[in-house]
Amino acid sequence: MPVQAAAASWIDRMPRIKQRFPHLKAKNAPSLLDDRDKFVAYLARTHHLTLTEAQEEVDDFLYVESLLRELDGQPQH
Repeated sequence: MPVQAAAASWIDRMPRIKQRFPHLKAKNAPSLLDDRDKFVAYLARTHHLTLTEAQEEVDDFLYVESLLRELDGQPQH
């Protein structure tokens, strides 16, 4: 799969990531799933963040995503 298609594929699977990071461009974004460090650097560059801020944003995003996955696995009351 070409890099551009792979980037589009992982971003398209996660609509919340586009909402959280509005300047992401699928054709330019490294995959968070394949290379976190490159994704953090890309995020810092495109969202005017320091590397530390971008890392914290990614950590926060992934934490919230993990909580949402847990909630989705809970039985409905």
